[in-house]
Amino acid sequence: MTNNFHQQKENFFNLWAPYYDCLLTTGFYQAIHQRLLEYVELKENASVLDLGCGTGKLMSRLAAEFPTVRAIGLDLSPEMLREARVRNQYRKRLIFVSGRAESLSFADEQFDAVFCTMSFLHYPHPQQVFHQVSRVLAPCGRFYLVDGYRGENNFSSFIPWIGEMRLYNQQQREQLGTEAGFSAIAHYYLLPGILLTVFATRTEQS
Repeated sequence: MTNNFHQQKENFFNLWAPYYDCLLTTGFYQAIHQRLLEYVELKENASVLDLGCGTGKLMSRLAAEFPTVRAIGLDLSPEMLREARVRNQYRKRLIFVSGRAESLSFADEQFDAVFCTMSFLHYPHPQQVFHQVSRVLAPCGRFYLVDGYRGENNFSSFIPWIGEMRLYNQQQREQLGTEAGFSAIAHYYLLPGILLTVFATRTEQS
């Protein structure tokens, strides 16, 4: 069932990839990224992972804002990755790889920051994602989770050609983080209905 779920998501995003950076979605994501960057702190020569990187827009913004950052973008869709590679203006610092957020193939404590922007709603096993992020994030690292938000009520939706999507409120995000060894240190509204939650590793909090 999980394989069918991932295949459905992959097929959908493969079809969407050539049109993903249309005017409407570009303006929407630009606004989110601009607000997100107001809360991002990265050290010199930081190593960054972007889950569900799509066409690489956020990574390009990070590379421009932080001239020494090196980032890896991970996505399920080969077509999204193809678009990202074609548009990559920072080839020495940004690379794009195929993979699933639930089973990351990176070393323990490899990254200083992990980003997940508007893709967490698609993941069928959110707790696995949190545990994987906790594993690959270095001590004193940050996990920046940006996704839709529908108040305190649970929200899930199923669209035949996209599959299931789920949104998580502040308490649910904090619980997912706690179970994976994180502390939620802040929540920020980036746009109406779009919430950023910043997580820190427990070693930093102790």
